[in-house]
Amino acid sequence: MATEEYDLVILGAGTGGYVAAIRASQLGLKVAVVEKGKVGGTCLHAGCIPSKALLRSAEVYAQTKNSEEFGVIAPTISLDFGKVQERKARITSQLYKGVQHLMKQGKIKIYEGTGRILGPSIFSPLPGTISVEMKNGEENEMLIPKNVIVATGSRPRILSGLEVDGEKILTSDEALEMKELPQSMLIIGGGVIGIEWASMLADFGVEVTVIEYSNRILPTEDVDISKEMQRVMKKKGVKIITNAKVLPETLVKNKDGITIDAEYKGTTTSFSAEKVLQSVGRQANIEGIGLENTEIQVEKGFIATNEVYQTKESHIYAIGDVIGGIQLAHVASHEGIVAVEHIAGKQPFLLNYANISKCVYSKPEVASVGYTEQEAKELGFSVKIGKFPFKAIGKALVYGESDGFVKLVADEATNDILGVHMIGPHVTDMISEAGLARVLDATPWEVAHTIHPHPSLSEAIGEAALAVDGKAIHL
Repeated sequence: MATEEYDLVILGAGTGGYVAAIRASQLGLKVAVVEKGKVGGTCLHAGCIPSKALLRSAEVYAQTKNSEEFGVIAPTISLDFGKVQERKARITSQLYKGVQHLMKQGKIKIYEGTGRILGPSIFSPLPGTISVEMKNGEENEMLIPKNVIVATGSRPRILSGLEVDGEKILTSDEALEMKELPQSMLIIGGGVIGIEWASMLADFGVEVTVIEYSNRILPTEDVDISKEMQRVMKKKGVKIITNAKVLPETLVKNKDGITIDAEYKGTTTSFSAEKVLQSVGRQANIEGIGLENTEIQVEKGFIATNEVYQTKESHIYAIGDVIGGIQLAHVASHEGIVAVEHIAGKQPFLLNYANISKCVYSKPEVASVGYTEQEAKELGFSVKIGKFPFKAIGKALVYGESDGFVKLVADEATNDILGVHMIGPHVTDMISEAGLARVLDATPWEVAHTIHPHPSLSEAIGEAALAVDGKAIHL
């Protein structure tokens, strides 16, 4: 068995892992990553990128069907889902090659296999030696690092009794690989992933029903955002069922699809569709990586860390979905940078999770940063609100996408911006202005006096800032 020493070994080469590896290389550390799948992880191969490629195709298809509104007459419109999937694969492949190049450029060794943390041994008096079961029958490797980062990510959570069969019962993993679209889809879970899929499938012409356990879809977003999204989804033809509990034991498969019951409005109601998509959250990949050989603590299924992502074993760190919190690729990346800079003896800039932007890539899009109105009030703030609709923005009318609004929540006492919440066209590309405002403790006055070009969608941010004090110009 071959052995090799490293300053840092990272378990998992998803967005968090490979970004951490690149930063470690920049800081002069000898670094390796262990990845059982492909470098880039879930985000690149089974999440962010492929799903957004499908969403874009759905958007183009839906817009083309409505092209007469723009004076463009398209006599025949058809959808070739095979080509949609080919485009998705082409984009993913291009980005995959880019990540591989970055790893090679950083002289980062990639071990293709499954890594497991060992306890104290002849190699080290502390747990942390990594045994790698190599793919393709190659000889196993033993890696002896000074430090370890666990970045093994997460996988879709599956409801007991709704085990995935890849044909009629799916998670987002299987849905991304569908060869053809179903006639109908029942989506269990109206959170971010569920709503993105509902939007996409509806734009592709699929009959969609969403069943959500909570009293509203997008339950972690501002209440006003949830209400607007539900209104728009219904306008798109999506059936939204909230306050409903799915009963997996009632599942029946037949040649036409599935039927399942849910407790809804005080009674039991049956729902049928060709396929069912589970979207009920994600669980950490912590099994089989040797945590039992360490003092690392696991709380509610996630690895516990401190503010620089050290575990109970101070030389072993953990980042990304595996530690819970905000399970987003850009969060994992920055957590990885903080961990690596701490390992290298730097003074990293710690993450303030209240300043992290969150996005939903449905149509309309949703983007937010900071506290919702409800959260701010629960924290004891006295708030004032500014809200401005996209229907009053010229660029939105030009785009033909005027649903939605920008909502700004400010502290009445200090005038600091507490949160910004948007639903509408291209808001995921505009949220960084609000994120910067949060980092700088900006006030609505400062945002309002940032000159927003006309015509632009970003004018809605400036107008919402003015609206906080009742000074919006175009409303």
